[in-house]
Formats: sequence, C-alpha cells, structure tokens
Amino acid sequence: MLDGGRRLHLQHGPIDLIIGADPVEPGERRCAFMAAQEVFGDMLEGLVAELPILRAPLTPTAPRPMGRVARRMHAAALPHCADSFITRMAAVAGSVADEVLAAMESRVALRRAYVNNGGDIAVHLMPGARFDLAMAGVDGTDLGRVRIAAGQGIGGIATSGTGGRSLSLGIADSVTVLAASAAAADGAATLIANAVDLPGHPAIQREPACHLDPDSDLGARLAVTGVGFLPPDDCRAALDAGMRRAAAMHDAGRIAGAALFLRGERALVGAGLVLTDNTTERVA
Repeated sequence: MLDGGRRLHLQHGPIDLIIGADPVEPGERRCAFMAAQEVFGDMLEGLVAELPILRAPLTPTAPRPMGRVARRMHAAALPHCADSFITRMAAVAGSVADEVLAAMESRVALRRAYVNNGGDIAVHLMPGARFDLAMAGVDGTDLGRVRIAAGQGIGGIATSGTGGRSLSLGIADSVTVLAASAAAADGAATLIANAVDLPGHPAIQREPACHLDPDSDLGARLAVTGVGFLPPDDCRAALDAGMRRAAAMHDAGRIAGAALFLRGERALVGAGLVLTDNTTERVA
C-alpha cells in the first residue's frame, strides 16, 4: 500500500502496477484494491501458458486465445493485422491494465480510478471526473500534459518508442496515444512509433530483434539500436510518416489522439493533448 492506503502497488515479473481508486463510497477503496489483487494473482501464469500463440504474427483469421487478458490483446491487435505486422504482444501491457481495472469496476462503484502498468494506463471516470497526467522524455524533460474528462470515450493511454521497455522498429523518442481502452492505445502506440522511421538512413543502427532478445516477438525484424545525427528535414520526414499512420487510425475511429516526439520535433493528431509552450507543434 502507498500514500497511507490511497494507492496500491502490485508487481510480478515484468508486470508492475500502480493503482489508484476513488470510490463513490470512500470506505470501499480497500474492497476495490482486493478485487485488483485477486485478479492479478494468476495473471502472469495465464499469459505464460499462451506465449507461443501471443508472440506469433497475427492474421485476420487467427483463432482467439483462451485467457481473459490474452483475449483483450487479440481484440486490440486484430484491427491492424490486415495491413501491418503485429503480434498480440503489442497490446499486453494495456490489456493487463484494462483487466485489473475491470475487476475493480465489477466490485465497487468508482468515481475515478486508474491502473498504470509502466506508463500504459487504463482509466475509469464517472461524469464530472477528470484525469490529468504529464508526458515526460526519457531524460525527464517535460513534454506536455494530457487531460481526460468523462464522456470523451477515452479509457486508455499508452506510450511507445525507442525509450520504452520494448524494442522498436522505428526511431520515435516517444509516441503517446489516447484510445477507448489501454489495450487499444497500447497496440496503436506501438505501430505509430514503428512508422516514425527513415528506412535505410545511414545514421540509424539496427539489429535483428532476436539477436537482442531471443524471446522477442519481432523475430529477425530489424530493431533500432541507435540513432546518430539527423538533420531537421529528416526528423520532420520521419515524424510526418508517423503522423500519417496516426491520422489514418484517428479517421478510422481506432484512436482519439496521439502526440509524437522526435529530436525536439513534436506533432499532434486528434484532440486532448496539450504541449508545453516551448514546443514546435504541428497538428493533423
């Protein structure tokens, strides 16, 4: 328990959650946290049992996996698999957050709650509630703010890029996405970050993902390991490629908004994200 019982920390293997809950009845916070602990208990074992399926490239006709979290991963990745390489693992962190939040919602009436899984966040808001958070670079640089209000249809926030916990096929410093669920935001952020790229550019170092991590779901695909000097025009070209991908997702209703960051260049797609005053901002 953290902050005198106001927040809960749950950790098992790579899953590391910070959970906050403001119930309609204040005395029910502990009950909400108990629900989170119960669903969390065997979550990692369930995912491990289906890892070969979850790491495999997803196709439109692939059968759904068995576990609750795995099914969320499948549903989040499926809309993208017809035109992109994606595995269900692209949405694992967000799906875990969604599942824990759903368990709390089923037990207690919540005015406001969140489950933060390493920066991929599931959010619940009753009418009149809001959720504010800051976006930060790997070095702690303040990148801007996100404000979510009830009624916007946003239930998840996720971030991907070269500074994250997983390997990336693109060069984005970070991409933050808002969507209806954390799982949907997680999968979309992965693909948008992959699209911020300059294929064949000599300043970008890449290695087969399987050489960097034998268990990577990317297999032999070339993951970015380093980025040298990039002229401003190259940065803008890479960012534009990511913006096009994000705008297509936004137009299709798959995301509510995205903020893309690369070497001081920054761009917004959709609404709901506010960048700090010292940013160079382009909006699609």
